[in-house]
Formats: sequence, C-alpha cells, structure tokens
Amino acid sequence: MKINELARKLGISARTIRFYEQNGLLPGVEREDNRYRVFSDEDVWRLQTIIALREAGMTVKDIREVLESESAQHTVTDRERLRYYLELQQALLAGQWLEMRRMAETTSQMLELLQKEQELPLQEFFELAQQARQLRELRQHWRDHWNFDQRASEHDQQVHTDRAAYPGYNEVLTHTATSVRAAQGERGLDLGTGTGNLAGKLLAQGAHMAGIDQSREMLKQCRSKFPALDVRVGNLLSIPYDDRSFDFVVSSFAFRYLAEPELPLALTEIRRVLKPHGRICISDIMPDEASASVSSPIIVLQNWLEQHDYMLQRTSPYAGVFTLLAVPIRPSSSR
Repeated sequence: MKINELARKLGISARTIRFYEQNGLLPGVEREDNRYRVFSDEDVWRLQTIIALREAGMTVKDIREVLESESAQHTVTDRERLRYYLELQQALLAGQWLEMRRMAETTSQMLELLQKEQELPLQEFFELAQQARQLRELRQHWRDHWNFDQRASEHDQQVHTDRAAYPGYNEVLTHTATSVRAAQGERGLDLGTGTGNLAGKLLAQGAHMAGIDQSREMLKQCRSKFPALDVRVGNLLSIPYDDRSFDFVVSSFAFRYLAEPELPLALTEIRRVLKPHGRICISDIMPDEASASVSSPIIVLQNWLEQHDYMLQRTSPYAGVFTLLAVPIRPSSSR
C-alpha cells in the first residue's frame, strides 16, 4: 500500500505516518523508483501496534525502545514478529479494560456515598480518587527491571545452579503442583510462568494450563517446550484473561519481584480471574514467621487472604521457601 491508502484504512493522516517514520518507528520503508513509499504487511502491523500504544499514552521514545528490542532479534520469523505485535496490543487492551472497569467502580462508589450522605462527602471522594490514582500508577509504571529477556536462554540452567535465588527449585515446583491438587480437565493459570516448568508439571497431571510472563523471550522458550500451554504477555498487576476463567492460580518464585503496595493489587487480579471456588497456591522465598515484620510479603499475603475469606495452609517444601495454599471458605458474590 501507498501512504494515502494506508492512512485511509487506519483512520489516521498521512502526516502522522510520516511523523512516525521520521522518528524511527517505521524504519526501512521501501520506495518505488518514483520515490513513493510502499508499505508492506509487516509495516501495517507495526503501525497498528504503534497507534495502539500511543492511544494508551505511551511516549514515542518508549515505543521506539520497545520496538527496537524486537528488531534486535535478527532470527525472528514473520509469524513471530506478528505474534509479538499482537501480544503487545493484547496486553495493552487488557490494561485499558481494567482501568475503565476500575473507573466505573469508583464512580459507582461515589454515587452510593452521595446517596447516603446529607452533605457532599468531599473527604470520601478525595480518598476514593487517591486510591484510584495510586492503582492506575502502579499498573502504568510496571517495568521489567530484571532483564528477563536477556536471561531467558540460560534460565533453565540457572534455576538448578543458583541455589540462593532458586533454593530447592524442582522440589518447590513439585510441591506446588501437588498442593493445588489439580483435577483432570481443570483450567489453571501460572503467573510469571517463565519457561513453563511449573505449568508443565500441571499439564502432565491433566490440567488445561495457561501462563503469563512479562518476558517475550521467556515465552518463546516456554512455547517450544510446552506447545499445549496457552501463554500471553502480561504481569501480575494486569492479567490478560477474563473474569472467572480459572479453577486455580499458581505462582513460583515470582511474587518476590512485587513491591509491598503491589501485593494487594496482584491478589485482587488473581481473585478476579478465579472462579468462585477457585484456589491459589504461591511459592517463593519468604522470611519465616519469627523474623517476619508486619510488612513482610508473607504477612501481607496472609492478612489479605484471611480478610477475603480464604482458609490458608502454609508449608515449607525447602529451607527458606514457603508455599501458601488458599481456598475460599465460601464463594464471593463480588467476583
């Protein structure tokens, strides 16, 4: 396609397309002998992704960095590149949907407050708005600070050699998969699935497994090992699946990367995608009860789960590692 036809199909101006090209977001656009630009199918997919990211508020600089990291993979096929563009859009749309839903819930809370109070409850309005802003910022500012894409090719070797970061790795994964007691045909989700080692154990038990990870390269390794696993780009604060999709959610060695304010948001997301009787099983390095402070991850997790009517079982499959199994006492009508 030439530029005017492409602009018409995408509902943007030719000037906008030129702007993206000049800023390095559409490198290498071919030109005919008469110097007219000719856009390939890949250019169209790339441009559609750029538009989606811009509509979500992402800066040109950040988009360039995201797309440059993809272009650096010289061996990717057209199919892999298209998957990457679609996964970016899927993760983005999931985040936007969650944000719109949260805004609608906050507005409903404000209307309820207004109906109950004789006077305008400005302080309550302010607190609700503050909470909404904090949640939005937590989701929007999530970044991969740990270079998981660079570590993906060595991950499966590292988990067995780096005992400080992954103590008792295989024992912990086996214990987690056993603890959740997946029944044949149940649907489960592995958060921070990495190369899919925990999800693979549950697939072997007969569960239908999905997984999310923020690292595209980890997911490439995962797909090659477990083709039956449904994997998507995402993170624990913005899970790209519908409400009530899963019978159980598991996670191993992933919650350590969450800051304290992010833990309740991650648990709220888990609860959203679980069916009413759905169970949760989380394994990670956590301080024991004797040395844990009130802000320790395990204490924050336990308190939140107990406050939301979960019955807890805590075990230690390996020294320094704890597994929390949470089963709802009764199904929640708020899910």
